[in-house]
Amino acid sequence: MYPKLEREYGVNRSTLSNWVKQLSSINVSEEETVTLKEYKALQKEIQRLRIENEILKKATAIFAKEQ
Repeated sequence: MYPKLEREYGVNRSTLSNWVKQLSSINVSEEETVTLKEYKALQKEIQRLRIENEILKKATAIFAKEQ
């Protein structure tokens, strides 16, 4: 499969392999699948939300002390 695609599109095998890996489905539950690319984006979003949540907790504690 890869040799034909390499010749046809002028893209090396490792690039093609990475694309396939990034776009292959991952089962996250019986009803839901995501690609590795989507999974990584979700993990990044989760980390961002955790940081925001910690900031909000600290801000809430500061405002509670002031009242």
